Amino acid sequence: MCCGQHPSFPKDSVNDNSASVLENLRDRLADTEARLARARAREAQLTRRLHEMKRFLSVMEILEGYLKRRFRLQQQRFARLLSLPPPTL
Repeated sequence: MCCGQHPSFPKDSVNDNSASVLENLRDRLADTEARLARARAREAQLTRRLHEMKRFLSVMEILEGYLKRRFRLQQQRFARLLSLPPPTL
């Protein structure tokens, strides 16, 4: 073998090796695409849950405001009842 020359490999062994490397890369790509699809589905699910939680929180805030107003009104009514002079007979 002269300087700068590479040892000769049988062409079939190079093709077999290239085919196995290519198959390995295809398998890895398929796995990566599957993981990406699962990650996207999970992201969509989490986004839906986040929106549901935001809606729930908004409803709870509305209910809280309503209940606070009702409580203040009841307090005011009760205070007025206590401040009325007793009925005379």
